[in-house]
Amino acid sequence: MKVLQKIQSELKANKGQYNNFGGYAYRSCEDILEAAKPILAKYDAAITLSDDIVLIGDRYYVKATATLTIEVNNTKAMTFTTTAFAREAVARKGMDESQITGSASSYARKYALSGLFALDDTKDADTMDNRAKPATQETTKPTPAADKLVVARAKKCKTQAELNALWHKLQEELGDSFADVKGVYTVVFAQRKAEIAKAGATNANN
Repeated sequence: MKVLQKIQSELKANKGQYNNFGGYAYRSCEDILEAAKPILAKYDAAITLSDDIVLIGDRYYVKATATLTIEVNNTKAMTFTTTAFAREAVARKGMDESQITGSASSYARKYALSGLFALDDTKDADTMDNRAKPATQETTKPTPAADKLVVARAKKCKTQAELNALWHKLQEELGDSFADVKGVYTVVFAQRKAEIAKAGATNANN
């Protein structure tokens, strides 16, 4: 267990990907693996990844399993395992079926690795310039232009059903990086939901 704690403490996975739509950086499965390899070698450890396709209800999910094996001696090893799920999208623009499955696999593997190595979605210390900055400069926050675009799209929704459809559409458009902006968009959608409900109540009273 102490070796796992050391690996988790030393591992700093940079957010090496950039989402042009949201204007923020995020880390991928590949970013985590590249950061982990030298640390795993240092502690005689190895990581393996595997996928299973699971049917839950009427939708298929990719179940990713990340297994960390740490050699204790020539005859003994410790293993630690985490799993994560990602639902296959019904369709995504510009992707065939194999690419859709691959995208879900990458997403699930990323979060299985994040759980195993205790990574969160905050900005890593070694990606900062170590000078104090306002929280508004956090790179995982959407740019004002992207934020206004989502607000404008939400404003066009006249019913809760339309709002739900937009939410799912944004999930498909952003893919893996949706998790990085989910908190911000939840606030936007909650505000619009309240406006829709208020408008419905006013119309009912009239």
